Amino acid sequence: MKRVLIISYYWPPSGGSGVQRWVKFAKFLPAEGWQPVIYTPENPEITTVDRTLEDEIPHEAEIIKTHITEPYGLYRKIFGKGKSASEGEVNPINSRKKTFTQKISMLIRGNLFIPDPRCLWIAPSVKYLKKYLEEHPVDIMVSTGPPHSMHLIAERVAHATGIPWIADFRDPWTKMFYFKHLGLSAWAEKRHRFLEKSVLDNADAVVAVSPLVQEEFQAMTATHVELITNGYDEEDFDQVVEPDGYFNITHTGLFASDGNPEMLWKVLAGKCAADSEFAGMLRIRLAGKNDREITESIVGAGLAANLRDVGYVDHQRAVREQKNASLLVLPLRKEPEYRATLPGKLFEYLASGRPVLGIGQTDGAMARILNSTRAGVVFNWDDEASMKKYLDLCWERFKTDSLKADTENIGQYSRQTLTCRMASLMDSLIKKRR
Repeated sequence: MKRVLIISYYWPPSGGSGVQRWVKFAKFLPAEGWQPVIYTPENPEITTVDRTLEDEIPHEAEIIKTHITEPYGLYRKIFGKGKSASEGEVNPINSRKKTFTQKISMLIRGNLFIPDPRCLWIAPSVKYLKKYLEEHPVDIMVSTGPPHSMHLIAERVAHATGIPWIADFRDPWTKMFYFKHLGLSAWAEKRHRFLEKSVLDNADAVVAVSPLVQEEFQAMTATHVELITNGYDEEDFDQVVEPDGYFNITHTGLFASDGNPEMLWKVLAGKCAADSEFAGMLRIRLAGKNDREITESIVGAGLAANLRDVGYVDHQRAVREQKNASLLVLPLRKEPEYRATLPGKLFEYLASGRPVLGIGQTDGAMARILNSTRAGVVFNWDDEASMKKYLDLCWERFKTDSLKADTENIGQYSRQTLTCRMASLMDSLIKKRR
């Protein structure tokens, strides 16, 4: 069996979409003739815990870990933050309203820790991996980021060893929406762009998860940029879920304040006021880590009685919430860069078979997929009339037990299919080197 070294900061018991992508690849790679070798920190900053993902790791996988030094503990001491990351709200970098100390911490993060706070792990990791690979050779390497320090580790190891290397970008780098909010000095911004260009140019192949991000990267480098999106695991959706009978408008996963669909809450409140039956049946179910501003906005719209905030749940429970939904809501963040983004949960929403109400750019990457798969619709953030009309339609269909998504052509997004594509890319790069 060929061996692939996967350099990833995120790994179980950490939860979230950043973990799921490579846990799922690792799960299906052995069937494609590849043994996954995971290099990850032994003491990472864990924001969410999901023990169910540990069951996805194949017995063929080899896991190697080393200690990482990160500045978060020092940050909490300086700014009086006693809680761990797992106890807090959404990462402040994602929040629309930031406190003074949060702004200062972002300024420090952007200018002192380049490309990110995991940069202190780069040098020791390179030293460790060069020695490890002498005794335990691999056929290819994959780095997955963010954090983009993982790419810098792989770049140095590839340079020292000659091992082929794929840089997998789950999110962009300098074109990520929060990059412009980091308060970078001219020197720091130039450094970020230099490192990004170096990774793109020196990797044997680059992988993007969105077609628009693929186009952006390909315009920056001569290196081949492959599109391999996130996806869904069919086995996750085998579980049978009996609907609870309510009209559930559900959101799963991270819900940051800069993606707060205030118009949706307004439309729902208006419909509740006009239709007592709807008011009694409506449930707004939030299953994930939410900014306080989200729940405050729902309560402020007069929908407190309809809100069911179940908090962070493991992946299996999140799938059950998706399958129990009448309508899945997927707001993008109110940033122009988000036009190119495909949220990881989108593909599981497709697999759930429930209709999706997307809110964001109607010409963006998410809209393309929802339109092509007929899984749902996307409206602009302030399109009150269209949201109201669509919700009226969904409610009427719900009452006649005919509310469903006529989804088609989603097999291309199954984790097995995507793993085949990743394995084919790895095989092709090895052949080029021979």
